[in-house]
Amino acid sequence: MRFIYKAKKEWLYIFFSIALVALTTAIGWFYFSIIVKLPNINEIYNPPKLSTKILDRNGNLLYKFYENEDRSWIPISKIPLSLIQATVAIEDKDFFRHYGVSIKGIAQAVVFNLFKKNTDDKLRGGSTITQQLVKSVFFSNEKTFERKLKEAVIAIMIERQLTKEEILERYFNQVAYGGETYGAQEASLKYFGKDIWEINDSEAAFLAGLPAAPSSYSPTGSSPELGYLRQKHVVEEMLSAGFINKDKAEKILLEKLKIVSIKSNILAPHFVFYVKEYAQNKFGYQNFGRRGLVIRTSLDLSTQQMAEKVVANEISAVEKLRISNGAALVLNPKNGEILAMVGSKDYNSNKIDGKYNITTANRQPGSAIKPINYLLALTKGWSLASTVEDSAITFQNGFKEKPYTPQNYNGKYMGKVTLRTALASSLNIPSVKLLAQNGVNNMIDLGQKMGINTWGDRNRFGLALALGGGEVKMTELANAYSTFANLGEKTELNPILEINNYLGEVIYKSSPEITKIVDPRMAYLIDNVLSDNLARAPIFGLNSKLKIEGKTVAVKTGTTNSLKDNWCIGWTPSVLVAAWVGNNDGTPMSWVASGISGATPIWNNIMKGMLIYKKDEPWNMPNGIYRAKVCGKEELFIDGTENNIKCANPTRFPVN
Repeated sequence: MRFIYKAKKEWLYIFFSIALVALTTAIGWFYFSIIVKLPNINEIYNPPKLSTKILDRNGNLLYKFYENEDRSWIPISKIPLSLIQATVAIEDKDFFRHYGVSIKGIAQAVVFNLFKKNTDDKLRGGSTITQQLVKSVFFSNEKTFERKLKEAVIAIMIERQLTKEEILERYFNQVAYGGETYGAQEASLKYFGKDIWEINDSEAAFLAGLPAAPSSYSPTGSSPELGYLRQKHVVEEMLSAGFINKDKAEKILLEKLKIVSIKSNILAPHFVFYVKEYAQNKFGYQNFGRRGLVIRTSLDLSTQQMAEKVVANEISAVEKLRISNGAALVLNPKNGEILAMVGSKDYNSNKIDGKYNITTANRQPGSAIKPINYLLALTKGWSLASTVEDSAITFQNGFKEKPYTPQNYNGKYMGKVTLRTALASSLNIPSVKLLAQNGVNNMIDLGQKMGINTWGDRNRFGLALALGGGEVKMTELANAYSTFANLGEKTELNPILEINNYLGEVIYKSSPEITKIVDPRMAYLIDNVLSDNLARAPIFGLNSKLKIEGKTVAVKTGTTNSLKDNWCIGWTPSVLVAAWVGNNDGTPMSWVASGISGATPIWNNIMKGMLIYKKDEPWNMPNGIYRAKVCGKEELFIDGTENNIKCANPTRFPVN
């Protein structure tokens, strides 16, 4: 007996020794394989990948940028109770009672998987909502024992750090609802065309069923009937959980779902990508498609669509002139806000490389650049009554360069002309002669002050700069000419009004950036000349499309000698419109007549559309401008400059 007792004692010793070794090994494995390798659970506080939305000024969605996951963050306060109840009922009935892991749920899943009657039924995992959140944030879809253990451990830890409401908020913003759609808000927009807080009980039950198998249950997938069967199961589970009664369940199932088909078309595409680049450069935003920003831009969608239609229609009408493309820009010069940006006649056209944005491309402006040269002359003491000889001339540019002989647009000469006539009629020879006296470098200096940044290498330019021999961007030319619209003050282009982060907090709000460039009297004189229909009549006639009936509008056209670019840019104190026609590849047009065809009809139609409900806005004449009769003609003068005219004694009299 003593032997048997001793033997039993030894066997117990061996058994407990083996058990202790096994337990120690298990604990060691658990620590080094699970605990040590846990991800940083503080990542639960970081926002997931969130789509960045680009809106027009009125809140219309233009486009969403996202990286694989289209998601918007919505606070739990905006999630309907019906969706919360439906999700808890189908995913985790004990959610409000457990601490991250549900032993009951795991046991039920094991029983179901072992004894399921239908072999087509999917296996159940027994994961809680907290575990599903953990999996979505920290792990891939790998199905390993180690991953499940890590998932359970982190779930327990997170339950100690977050409230149930915080866990639900993250769950509804994190999980997949089909394809690239993540989070309840984007799912609601995708399937029902409404915000998540607007859905009804039937829609909530449908959405709650999607996360288990989004591709299988999607109403837009190959087997949409599975989604409706899943919805029915969700309603049954809600009834079982006591969230609804039988009458409510029947009512939910009788309500027919209206699945919408929303195409993710991009609106104002050239502007959208311009804004993206602008925001990245100005604010240093990286990972643009996952920051969850809401960018409310200055663009007005109705103005944009009007401008797009005008450009497309006008280019269609002149295609026979070998004109394949057009562009337009509309802004408010008072605050620099871009109201419309049409970078081509058709963004999706491969034939013309429609995605190329002409409004930000370097193109020669032709005579559209002349106002800068004439403004420079005014700063140097010239007046609108000063005269220039419109006659043939050849400039000798040095031993290495060819002589330069400018020609007028119509090939004719008008003799001695005033600066008013020369600018209004866009005479080339007087403009070149004027620049020869102003100095090319001085014109570049003024252009750069006004916002033109494409004239960096000064050695490239000579007197041809007076006729548009230096490339400019439409955006920069429009920015520069806000100086005229604002009577001497330049307002920087401003495509963004406000930026909110994913929590709805305002992180940027714009304000106009205004810089005084020149004396307001000088800018006024340029406006006065370019809005003078009589002064431009000798070249353009009295009824050209440069005239907007009943409105005071300054306007300037431009055509390159090679017929590669044709422009029209005009402004009032509150609206500036620039238009261009040509070919992206630089091939010449066959014919175009400024003031009649080309860019001018585009400009005219857009400007009329912008001014139709506006009263006439003549510029207020600054103090220090007088009307005087000099050499038998009346003209406006900055105080004292009339005395510089070599003629009989000038007579000054008040301006009405």
